[in-house]
Amino acid sequence: MSQTMSPVILEAMSLCRTFKLPRTSLSSARAERHAVVDIDLTVNIGDRLGIVGESGSGKTTLAKLLLCLDKPSSGVIKFKTQELPLADMAKFRREVQVVFQDPRSSLDPRMTIDQIIREPLECLNLQEDHDTRIDEVLDHVDLERKMRARYPHELSGGQRQRVAIARALAPRPTVLIADEPVSALDVLVRDEILQLLAGLTDNLGLTIILISHDLSVIARLCDKVVVMQHGRIVESGATENVFRSPQHQFTAELVAAVPRLPEIR
Repeated sequence: MSQTMSPVILEAMSLCRTFKLPRTSLSSARAERHAVVDIDLTVNIGDRLGIVGESGSGKTTLAKLLLCLDKPSSGVIKFKTQELPLADMAKFRREVQVVFQDPRSSLDPRMTIDQIIREPLECLNLQEDHDTRIDEVLDHVDLERKMRARYPHELSGGQRQRVAIARALAPRPTVLIADEPVSALDVLVRDEILQLLAGLTDNLGLTIILISHDLSVIARLCDKVVVMQHGRIVESGATENVFRSPQHQFTAELVAAVPRLPEIR
């Protein structure tokens, strides 16, 4: 029996982003850097999509475009069939949230955990009991409610990232975009955060887009993957198939570069 395809929630068509570089001399024309080149991407409701590539491959630029934090030089992005930017961008901000790489820099050190999680609820003018919602998302990320009174510097790196995830969950998003969310964490804490994200996507019905240079992170959480090189998607498909039998040379090189423990004698 054939499976019914889930509706498309986020789509990019012929997406390009070009940056002007500084002039090398007063008379020279400004050169350009093509950060994202002719990207076509479809994200269905419920997808766990990984975007992988080496540093400078365009992953973060693509994420900023999908989040409407940057404007494409050309091409179109649609959210639920509507072209971005929407007339009501508050609706988009409620439904599409982001978790950044380093919680030390993404959390305001002058704000308590309560204030950090409360901020998007107030900014997006969400009409519900904010205190109750803060407690709910702290429960979701396995943090004690008494931590509301603490400041980021009083927490461990893993706890800070849980706060960042709680802040993203507060407006009840349908899509979560996570840009290298575990790269600043040690191995054991990284595993805990990945397990948390996997549980949240299942329990809350989230669609997740995970950006990482680490194939093991993508393999752990994502069932679909796109591989980027020099701003282009060079390969895509089911994560297991792409990593087990890569069709593009660059993908094969990435897979071959994954470190393996030596045999113990």
